[in-house]
Amino acid sequence: MNESLISHPGPVLLVGGGKSDPDQLRGLLDTCALRVAADGGAETLLALGIMPDAVIGDLDSLTDVSRTRIPAERVHHIPEQNSTDFDKCLRNITAPLVYGTGFLGPRVDHQLAGLTVLANRPDRRCILLGEEDVIALAPPEIELSLPVATRLSLYPLATMRGESEGLRWPLGGIEFSPARRVGTSNETSETRVRLRFDAPAMLIILPVEAIPALSRGLLSAPATWPAHA
Repeated sequence: MNESLISHPGPVLLVGGGKSDPDQLRGLLDTCALRVAADGGAETLLALGIMPDAVIGDLDSLTDVSRTRIPAERVHHIPEQNSTDFDKCLRNITAPLVYGTGFLGPRVDHQLAGLTVLANRPDRRCILLGEEDVIALAPPEIELSLPVATRLSLYPLATMRGESEGLRWPLGGIEFSPARRVGTSNETSETRVRLRFDAPAMLIILPVEAIPALSRGLLSAPATWPAHA
């Protein structure tokens, strides 16, 4: 396996070229000591007066003016076109958790591509942040502390099964499939929710206010999925 370009012991902020909520982004800047830009995401950081610690991508969205401002050793050009800039970044970051902004809108095709990357990199723990929701690929097991009646949606990217405790509508070994049965608009019935899955293909979707709870759950999850071959 190739070594990652970026390795960090703490959470990493990854900024994409899409829209990032300024207040949300400032909060993440306080949380993450290391900031990575996916190609044109460097423009967002530079506009806030933040020099990216690394820029990764095919660099087709980074302006020449911005590129001259960034130290050359921080710019990692990956020209291949068989993957998105998000994938180029996620596979090259080794960290306990990655927060990704600027990947969930406004274009639906970009959103779907980002969710596919989450499923293709199951060994990377990553939370994608949007204006209303946060999304992460569920590990084999996860425990979440949330207020009762919190919306918790589950969306499968492949056929799989899950078990749950603390949901209004328990999973109970139900077979999920994106073409047949999904788990959207569920909600918590207890303050402690436990989820277990048999494959790396279930997305957890929560309100943006649940970022701290989802972060704690991912960081404390007892196991992670292996990397795809």
